[in-house]
Amino acid sequence: MSGEASLYREALLFLGTAGVVAPLFVRMRVSPVLGYVLAGALLGPYGLGRLATRAPWLESVLLTDLDAIGRLAEFGVVTLMFTIGLELSFERLKSLRRLVFGLGPAQVLSATALIAGAAWGAGENGGGALLLGAALALSSTAMVVPALTEAKLQRGPVGRYAFAVLLFQDLAVAPLLFVTSALAGSGSGFVWRLFLTVAPAGLTVAAVILVGRLVLRPLFRSVALTRSPEFFMAACLLVVLGASLAAAASGLSMAIGAFIAGLLLAETEFRREIEVTIEPFKGLLLGLFFVSVGAEIDLSLALQQPVAVFGALAVFVALKALSLYPLARVFGAGPSTARELALALGPGGEFAFVLIAAGLANGLIAPESGRVGLLAAALSMAAIPLIVRTLAAFAARRRADNLPDEARVAPPADGEPRAILIGYGRVGRLIGDMLDVHAIPYIAVDTDANNVAAARREGKPAFYGDASRAEFLRKCGIESARAAVLTINAPQKTEEIAKLVRELRPDVTLVARARDAEHARALYALGVTDAAPETIEASLQLSEAVLVDMGVPMGLVIASIHEKRDEFRRTLAAAGAPVRARTTKRKPLNRS
Repeated sequence: MSGEASLYREALLFLGTAGVVAPLFVRMRVSPVLGYVLAGALLGPYGLGRLATRAPWLESVLLTDLDAIGRLAEFGVVTLMFTIGLELSFERLKSLRRLVFGLGPAQVLSATALIAGAAWGAGENGGGALLLGAALALSSTAMVVPALTEAKLQRGPVGRYAFAVLLFQDLAVAPLLFVTSALAGSGSGFVWRLFLTVAPAGLTVAAVILVGRLVLRPLFRSVALTRSPEFFMAACLLVVLGASLAAAASGLSMAIGAFIAGLLLAETEFRREIEVTIEPFKGLLLGLFFVSVGAEIDLSLALQQPVAVFGALAVFVALKALSLYPLARVFGAGPSTARELALALGPGGEFAFVLIAAGLANGLIAPESGRVGLLAAALSMAAIPLIVRTLAAFAARRRADNLPDEARVAPPADGEPRAILIGYGRVGRLIGDMLDVHAIPYIAVDTDANNVAAARREGKPAFYGDASRAEFLRKCGIESARAAVLTINAPQKTEEIAKLVRELRPDVTLVARARDAEHARALYALGVTDAAPETIEASLQLSEAVLVDMGVPMGLVIASIHEKRDEFRRTLAAAGAPVRARTTKRKPLNRS
């Protein structure tokens, strides 16, 4: 193969994996992450690469330049951390500080001590055992977070605790790399070298936050005025890469820089558009990361030394889980949450490869121990999607077992055109009452089993279930529904369900409750027919009351209120229309 063609070989192989293997796994209802990992193992140097000497033509379909792939794949973790930052804010991060800086360091220290003790007992030297313990004590942000999201566990207590621990682990990578170099050195000047390592990192974080607060909002406002999606995408990539490289230059991981940039942008009005813009890059780059992880797996070692490999795998995962469970309980997690957290974070993580590679390069870890540790970590990571899906299944079964009898009733499957009320709290009940007045059939769904049971005892057509799951919406008759009304008081959940409803029924009337004008614009961008911002509706109702009380005729007040409401609706819908036009293609909405 010519030199010019070889430059694009790895990219072509990865795109083939993303275009063929991943969709195949999705159709089989298996996580595409597993497809990426298996494809990397097959195409890597320890898979078909072993046959390349006998069949040179295989080199054209193999992943040979793992260093180049690894450098590019690192941006998968970077974009993941950036989007996590977008979903947070400094205020929410402040609310998690007890878990991040309490449970996080407790988990890392306890797991490191236990695993290092096991490695030392197995014959590894002191420094190597400590480094192996630290490397295997870390978990995989790149695999755990997407798996929890896919299983609908990310916003629950397990997701909150897991995110806090994973965030601290990412923060701990730079100090652990410093410890690695310190163990390899003579040990003199430790305090001074520690200062030289920590000080630039702290100054860089402060500089990124300061510059971000001063520059990011004007930058994106200027780019948004051009109405060019290309320029907006360029600005997003500039911020992600700029913050990541600044963090890397100071000794921190690139992921931390991207996370801080996401936190800063989460406080701006451009947050939703940035999420839409960066989403395709995150998916592709994370896929490339998983391919690179698979390429590092030497499965032949598992056949040559099965006791060592699977023994190490079982020991370090068990020690991590056993150490994390009581710690999570101390920090307020319930028994089931602590158990699920321990199992989800038991496998190894991507930074194990970085730390073990550094230990091997500095002669701290014996080559055989390093190979076994790398394979054990990789095999454990490959099992994460299956572990999380199993946890989700058990959680769903546990919830089902605890449901009141009234909440066990399944939605009707007769195909009758109804309205679907998603959320049956105070707002949903009022809407249901108005539908009853006008004899319009409907069903209401809610995730609060007690709320559903109480409604059914009153004779209301309420059913228990999670409307963010496509299969549940189908059971509710979304294909034949006349309208869907989102009344839940959770903005991100509302957007998630609105997007799903539009994918299943592009033509259905979709009305959503919005928290404020910004949220309404985001919902219009997702294709809702109408969005009702609570702040605007409250203002209109107050205006109506004060005008009537001051003697203005009721007819004039009602007319002016309706006119003002229509004006707001047109403005918000127009603001959301450019985003919708750029990001989706769908049939015209049926407003009948």
